[in-house]
Amino acid sequence: MARYLSIHPDDPQPRLLAQVADALREGGVIALPTDSCYAFGCCLGEKNSIERIRRLRGVDERHHLTLMCRDLSEIAQFAHVDNAQYRLLKAVTPGSYVFILEGTKELPRRLLHPKRKTIGLRVPDHRAARAILDELGEPLLTSTLLLPGDESPPTEGWEIQDRLGDALDVILDGGHCGIVPTTVVDLTRQPPELVRAGRGPLMPFGFDRFG
Repeated sequence: MARYLSIHPDDPQPRLLAQVADALREGGVIALPTDSCYAFGCCLGEKNSIERIRRLRGVDERHHLTLMCRDLSEIAQFAHVDNAQYRLLKAVTPGSYVFILEGTKELPRRLLHPKRKTIGLRVPDHRAARAILDELGEPLLTSTLLLPGDESPPTEGWEIQDRLGDALDVILDGGHCGIVPTTVVDLTRQPPELVRAGRGPLMPFGFDRFG
């Protein structure tokens, strides 16, 4: 049964952050709140944990997983980013966006799209999620907590516990989360391509022109 932890979304408790980081380092799969929806998360080097997330989501290696990073410098470590892409990332992060970028050699091949060698990357605008990243000291590999057959993700920690209590190691209840996922933009295309319109606004940065 998963450990159920209630974390304050704006002032996360250090002792709980330490427990979550320990569980992740031990190969655990967690549910965590973000600035869009609840998400699955694990350490990027844990092959078995990554496969657990794919099974829970009902997706294969062609589905882009998302590397949740602390800042732009971390994104640049794991993805090739040119000057124009960097300016765009700087304008909209942190926020509810995922960007598809070409991965670097820092990433295991199993994390990349098998043909395109790409991965999703984001910098969240959620204090608890960012605090977990700071405590862990490295990015998290994440995926929206959307289960096969569902039209939207669960919005409350107790819902996740009821459905996945035996399938996860930690459920981090940060209160109500939305059902609108991140906006996804493919920056490997010219011009950039809107893959999914989500919570991240399109108009402030002219993303509407990519659609």
